[in-house]
Amino acid sequence: MATPLLVPALLLLAAAIALVVAGLLQAREANPLVEQRLEQFGARQEFEGEGSAGRASNVLAQQLDRAVQGRSFAERLRTDLARADLRLTVGEYLLIRAASVSIGFLVGFVLGRGPTRPFMGLFMGILVAMLGWLAPQWYVAWRARRRLRAFVNQLGDTITLMANSLRAGYSLLQTIELVSRESPSPMRDEFQRVVREVGFGIPTQEALQHLLRRIPSEDLDLLITAMNIQHEVGGNLAQILDIIGETIRERVRIQGEIRVLTAQQTLSGYIISGLPIALAVFLFILNPDYMTSLFTFPWIILPILGFVSMVIGFIMMRRIVSIEV
Repeated sequence: MATPLLVPALLLLAAAIALVVAGLLQAREANPLVEQRLEQFGARQEFEGEGSAGRASNVLAQQLDRAVQGRSFAERLRTDLARADLRLTVGEYLLIRAASVSIGFLVGFVLGRGPTRPFMGLFMGILVAMLGWLAPQWYVAWRARRRLRAFVNQLGDTITLMANSLRAGYSLLQTIELVSRESPSPMRDEFQRVVREVGFGIPTQEALQHLLRRIPSEDLDLLITAMNIQHEVGGNLAQILDIIGETIRERVRIQGEIRVLTAQQTLSGYIISGLPIALAVFLFILNPDYMTSLFTFPWIILPILGFVSMVIGFIMMRRIVSIEV
């Protein structure tokens, strides 16, 4: 049986872990004016790993950055963080995931433990720890999707602005700089990075390829391909941009109509998948002993099969309502 001091000790440990995570970003948030002034003259190196470790505000984060530097998964994480526009190094992100796992295990262990169910606390701790490991990844993916959708929605108007500025006599680089000043975020932020990279001596075509790596959009790929072809063989780029802009605006309109027509089915998939889990949590809070009996062999097979069936059904419903344009 757990001692009476176990719960306060676990809560203090969780609070200490949370304070460590908060301390990771304290130095960056302490003087945002300095960072803003530095970013006017220096490009963030999301894809070139050199220099990213120097941004870490914690010794552990610096050591993790050096340990994972050059690894394939570290490059993927750096790319995901750049797409989500999160000002974190890979080391800081890994520390946050480790802290969320630790706090999740402690919370699950405290909620699930009991004198009549000695192993339930361990099981709940592992289950909540798995959710704690996946939660930061889900947040990064959700933020990247939302940012990508906002970028694509602004792309049609941005192309019109570029075509008009080219007709007015601006060069391509001047047009990109105009977009970086006049467009809303996230379009402004991404083109500002392109301007900074070009200012540091990177060719315009290579800087645009970096933009495409941060924003993996077929519409943006079409725009950059047209600009690269015009740079090689010449032609009326303004006229080409007009055609591309009209195509992208029509595509965005059709995607919006499809999203409206499939909204009910998408919401139904979330509700049907989340309702059994919410009901199980509610019953566990009301009567833990009643739900604990399901987690004994051989009855534990039932919730496992039910969870697997729910995941398969949710994936199938997402595939049905996912229509490519």
